[in-house]
Amino acid sequence: MLNILKDDLSAFAGRGAAFVTFGETMVRDTPADMQRLEMARQVHLSLAGSEYTLAMVLARFGIPSAYITRVPDNPYGWLIRDTARGQGVNTDHFAWAPKGEPVGRFLYEIGRTPRKSVGWYQRMYSAASRLAPGMVDWSSALAGCQLLHTSGITFGLAAHSKYERNYLLETFEEAVAAMPDGCRVGLDLNYRATLWSAEQCRAVLTPLIKEHVSIVVTTIEDMAVLYGLGCGPYSAEEIDKGDLGPVSDADLQDFAEQVRDLFAAEIVALTLRYPDSFEVNRWESAALDAAGHFVRSAAVRDIVLLDRLGGGDTWNGGFYYGLLTAGFGAEGLEKGILVGDAAT
Repeated sequence: MLNILKDDLSAFAGRGAAFVTFGETMVRDTPADMQRLEMARQVHLSLAGSEYTLAMVLARFGIPSAYITRVPDNPYGWLIRDTARGQGVNTDHFAWAPKGEPVGRFLYEIGRTPRKSVGWYQRMYSAASRLAPGMVDWSSALAGCQLLHTSGITFGLAAHSKYERNYLLETFEEAVAAMPDGCRVGLDLNYRATLWSAEQCRAVLTPLIKEHVSIVVTTIEDMAVLYGLGCGPYSAEEIDKGDLGPVSDADLQDFAEQVRDLFAAEIVALTLRYPDSFEVNRWESAALDAAGHFVRSAAVRDIVLLDRLGGGDTWNGGFYYGLLTAGFGAEGLEKGILVGDAAT
């Protein structure tokens, strides 16, 4: 991986953030002693959020990156800003809410067999969920941007809070209208049933992706749940239950082609997790472009888990690194798969 990352990144210098993303960062509460939260007396605070993680991964890899959100002007908002800054992420375009507005929170217990990890969202009415048009100077924020990214999670926050309008969807459309020539849009589908129903998700994301998104990143499970796609001998119901065994190259490529055609996407990236047990998973990934170039991980790799949160996001960061440094074609796909697998 070190050799893969020895790229000349001088082309990115002085041109603004090549990668820009926006969404919500949550303060994550995890018992410091592996207890259940109701029994815990010491809680470890960290930060969680798909887009936030991606921006930090790419900044650490040397890609000029910016993250945009709306946070309360209080110590938790400062924590989110300062942590991003400490990882080299540009935070100049944060929108600041009154100090009394809530920050999203994620209460998370790390389990061990036979007790699974359990999480609870506290994201209703959060400051980030009300990032509205007019709060960000997108022309300035996107100057020099090559890839604008967001997540399906972001657009589910309005349904979660039962808002009459989807502030973040409106803001996304405002950002797209301000993109410079040549800028692409990437989206990680990231379906969360705790935020909205499958029907609500499809109603928002399907037209959004078809109209605006060039690069779709998703899991085989989300495509089975949301769109009923099976893969080779495995039905959508079997995939949803985790009954996924070995997948042939031909079946996986056919699955990727179905996703590409469904969304009319330029690039589709898939991650596959085989949960052999709660602590031990196997992992691989694949990508396909509109020209038919198909790349798959060289091997299925074993992963022993302590805390799996963010693993897909770090893969996504590695994949984007490959595209941004080697191009949005066959070479970029191959490099993206290699760096993505290493990163996760």
